[in-house]
Amino acid sequence: MNRVIQLGASLVMAGVCSMVEAAPAAAHPAKDAFVTVKHTHFARKGQSYYIAGANFWYGGYLGAASGVGERARLLKELDNLKALGINNVRVLAVSEKTAMSSAVRPATTSAPGKYDESLLEGLDFLIAELGKRDMTIVLYLNNFWQWSGGMTQYMNWFEGTPALDPNVTGDYDAFMANSARFYRNAQAQEEFRNVIRAIVGRVNSVTGLAYRDDPTIMSWQLANEPRPGNQKVDDADKAVYVKWVGDTARFIHELDHNHLVSSGSEGLAGSAQDAKLYLAAHATPDIDYLTYHLWPKNWGWFDSKKPAETWDGALAKSRDYLNAHIELAKQLGKPIVLEEFGLDRDGPSFSIKATTKLRDRFYGEVFDLIERHAAAGDPVAGWNFWAWGGAGRAANANYWWKEGNDFVGDPPQEEQGLYSVFDSDVPSLLLIKAHADKLHALQR
Repeated sequence: MNRVIQLGASLVMAGVCSMVEAAPAAAHPAKDAFVTVKHTHFARKGQSYYIAGANFWYGGYLGAASGVGERARLLKELDNLKALGINNVRVLAVSEKTAMSSAVRPATTSAPGKYDESLLEGLDFLIAELGKRDMTIVLYLNNFWQWSGGMTQYMNWFEGTPALDPNVTGDYDAFMANSARFYRNAQAQEEFRNVIRAIVGRVNSVTGLAYRDDPTIMSWQLANEPRPGNQKVDDADKAVYVKWVGDTARFIHELDHNHLVSSGSEGLAGSAQDAKLYLAAHATPDIDYLTYHLWPKNWGWFDSKKPAETWDGALAKSRDYLNAHIELAKQLGKPIVLEEFGLDRDGPSFSIKATTKLRDRFYGEVFDLIERHAAAGDPVAGWNFWAWGGAGRAANANYWWKEGNDFVGDPPQEEQGLYSVFDSDVPSLLLIKAHADKLHALQR
């Protein structure tokens, strides 16, 4: 069913969406329904396929039938995203129970091999609803950061390493070094492969279709922002990381011959600023496409308290970063997706009442650059903005998440409202819609 964004000063998301007509999942999906790589681009259903996507990490949580689930909200969010021209969402597949305070609760995995079936059924429901809307999903299977338990929690399970929350200790170097021990721990790797088997081989409780056979899934992703460690990593650490990427990607392909596999890397920022390392980690044929992220504020390029003084420099560095990765994609001959980028609200403020003029300006610059490269035939395959907050709202005066609060685009390690795009951010919504349409117009 067609949807039209009504342009005008009074636009609100509740007025731009129509109901999606349900369609049962195909029992035997056509081979061309899966997203594939054709030369340096994606293809689907006989034509090129560009990603105009959103990060929606909590989508499976909303889909749960009980507990934290909010299926009515999930349907609304998916309709709104579809109306904006979004054709892909990037979602957390599993989380691990941890003592760290800045992590999501509840978790999919309470202990090795012990899964919360309600949350997994929530993922089933999400995938089924995406299929009805002809949207695709990227599922990441682990996390380098603490907000979903992730690699550090594996180390807590198998080495007894304290789950030290860097939001509390302030020591991110020690945290990253500890997370990277995950790649070397045989028990952690065995358990991670058990998780991969459980998810890739899962049969959807809604559609009856095995995940490995579902074309709604575009890609399995090894982890959210896997890194070889902190900035002090040596050649041995790098070699371990490269081997882990290749071995894990190969393992997934052995289980699933239908879907793409990606790493989830931030790019150079997640590769100790070492282009050779980034290339080595992604040279394996078992990594089908490249990823990179862009965070000018997090990386110290932009000071939102001094926007006039730091904007030009941040924009120049951002352009250089984007262009450098497109050149790396050319070297490897693989598509590349900018799957995370964002900027905070004006002020700076976490309040939903704050304007988004600077963020919208940043988004526009990013969209324009990607569209120019795409039109020129370069190996850019699209974008996923960070992140969709939708109808969620911060509940606390200090903007930090507590169990039972709404889920928004900002995970619990960050203030709620830091980078979220909410359904009331009309200028941002119009901008996203316009550029999603431009990207889709390139599909042939």
